[in-house]
Amino acid sequence: MNEWYSKICPRCGQNKMVIDASRGELLCQHCGLVMEENLEHSGPEWKTYDDTPNQSRVGSPMSLAMHDMGLNTVIGSSGKDAFGKQIPHDALDKIERLRMWNNRASMHSSEDRNYRLAFSELERLKDKLALPDALVQETAYVYRKAHLNRLCKGRTTTAIVTASLYAVCRKNDIPHTLSEIAKLANIDRKVLSRSYRKLVQQLNLQMPVADPIKSLIFISSKVNVKEKTKRIAFKILEEAKKNELASGKDPVGFASAALYIACQINGESKSQKDIVLSSSPTTVMTIRTRCKEIRESLNLPQ
Repeated sequence: MNEWYSKICPRCGQNKMVIDASRGELLCQHCGLVMEENLEHSGPEWKTYDDTPNQSRVGSPMSLAMHDMGLNTVIGSSGKDAFGKQIPHDALDKIERLRMWNNRASMHSSEDRNYRLAFSELERLKDKLALPDALVQETAYVYRKAHLNRLCKGRTTTAIVTASLYAVCRKNDIPHTLSEIAKLANIDRKVLSRSYRKLVQQLNLQMPVADPIKSLIFISSKVNVKEKTKRIAFKILEEAKKNELASGKDPVGFASAALYIACQINGESKSQKDIVLSSSPTTVMTIRTRCKEIRESLNLPQ
C-alpha cells in the first residue's frame, strides 16, 4: 500500500483510500471495502523472467558504445514463460535454437562484427584510463563516423578506435599523451600518430591548441613537488605564453622544463630524470633544450 486517494468510501464515509500494489486493488483503509480491482501498476516490475536480478520495467538506455546501440532482443535462459510456469521439455530445444539464431542474426554483418571488436577495445581502455561514460560515448560517435567514411580500410580497428579516443581527449582537454594511450592500447606510437592525423583531416575535426598548464598539473602530481614550486612553475608558463615561447612546442616537454626550473628556484632536489620518468615520452635532452630557451627568454638565472 503506497498511494493515497481522496475518494470517499460509500460504506464508512472516510476518505482513506489506498492501493494494494501486490493485488492491484483500491480499497478503504478504514473498513477494508474494495473499490476497484485489477489496477495497472506504473512502478518497477518486481518479477523478472530470467536469471538476472534486474527488476526494472525497461532495459538499458541506448548507447553508441554498443554494436547494436542496445536495441537488441534478448531471449532469456530461465526456462520459464511469461506467467512464471516451467516451459515443457519438448519446447526447450526449439527455444534454444531460436536463441542461437537470434545471437547469430545480431552479428550477421561485417559492420556489426567490426563495431563489437572496436567497442570491446574501447571498454578496455575506459577501465585503464578511468574515463567517464560521456567521453566513451563521444569516442564511439567519432569511430562510427570514421567507419562510415571508410577510414578503417587498410588500418587496424584498434588503431582507429584508439585514435578516436585520443582525439576526444584532446578536444576535451584531458591530459593523456599519445605515447601513454599507445602503450595502453599495445600499438606502435607511429601507427597511432598516422591514424590520428588521418582522422583529423578526413573528418575535419577542430582540435584545440594543447595547453602546457594542464600538462603541468598532471606532471607535478606524479613528481610530488611542493605547492610553492607549482606556483612558481605556473608563473613561468604564464610569462612564456605571453612571450609566445610555447607556440609549436610539445606541451608536456615545455611543462616539464618549467617544473624543473621551478624546483631549482625553490631549492627542491628533483633531477631531470625524475621529471622525465613522470612525463613520458619527454627526454632529458628535450628538458635541457626547453630550459635553455625559457631562461634566455625570461632572463632567469642559470
